Amino acid sequence: MNQALPKLTVKDYASDQEVRWCPGCGDYAILKTIQKLMPTFEQPKENQVFISGIGCSSRFPYYMNTYGFHTIHGRGPAFATGIKLANPELCVWEVQGDGDTLAIGGNHFIHAVRRNIDINIMVFNNEIYGLTKGQYSPTSRKGTKSGSTPMGSLETPFSIGELALGAKGTFFARTLDTNPKVMTAIVAESAKHKGTSLIEILQNCIIYNDKIHADITDRANQEDTQLHLVHGQPMTFGKEKNKGIRLNGLELEVVTIGENGFTEEDILVHDAHTESNVLHLMLIKMQGPDFPTAMGIIRATEAATFNDLIADQIEDAKASATINTMDELLASGHTWQVEN
Repeated sequence: MNQALPKLTVKDYASDQEVRWCPGCGDYAILKTIQKLMPTFEQPKENQVFISGIGCSSRFPYYMNTYGFHTIHGRGPAFATGIKLANPELCVWEVQGDGDTLAIGGNHFIHAVRRNIDINIMVFNNEIYGLTKGQYSPTSRKGTKSGSTPMGSLETPFSIGELALGAKGTFFARTLDTNPKVMTAIVAESAKHKGTSLIEILQNCIIYNDKIHADITDRANQEDTQLHLVHGQPMTFGKEKNKGIRLNGLELEVVTIGENGFTEEDILVHDAHTESNVLHLMLIKMQGPDFPTAMGIIRATEAATFNDLIADQIEDAKASATINTMDELLASGHTWQVEN
């Protein structure tokens, strides 16, 4: 008979370690959101594992009173993959910053997504290297002035969502550190997803890249700069919810309901579950000032997971094996007897 799990609270998931991020860092809001959410999963803490690489965000496992590994630069997905394969019963969370994910860790990241290993990846994207004093990162915008690019970055930045879809990702969501309510809902859904769930959290570095997301987080106009997607609901936004996204030929465009003959029937309805990623990609690529930034669960589809495929392959190998024990192995093939 299974014993009922003890009722867990936020305090049960907060470790005894002093949280050491800069005052005002967006990481605090993310940490508190995760600590509040964990008890709702009604799982033993022993079944939750947090993995990280190197960077400010990578202190995360220290602050969660669960199992965890603070690993090496960019290799978090590799550790998370191994842990999930070794013990499929674990719920594995992998935390990375944008630099850790897409620079030295880019190879591990895209292959974790490609394999669809059943893990949850959260990427804190502040578009800068915070821990090493403000160098530009793979997501820094062209023209970014930093300690390593004093005249401005010349590189075209990576898009986390575009990379995920290019790697055949089955789940991609985007949220903000300033909206814990929406973040909570997204993380909860990502935990239910069977396969690699990837959440990009737009996060603020108050020291080296302050207000980098201010164009969409400013309270005065956030209704017009954010499109919160809900599966099965029209893509409307704005203070009056009278703006929407429609497909005009092969391009998206913003229209106002009630103007130029446009009605709600003209507005696209979000389908996060469609197998085609064409529209998902178009939503990911939307940016201001012409478009709002898409938030919420953009893609959530089903596909076989790498860990299930590995388990099936092992079972198939066992079923067809002619040698099943070490004794049978030692007695197989050419044998001989050694006599004194």
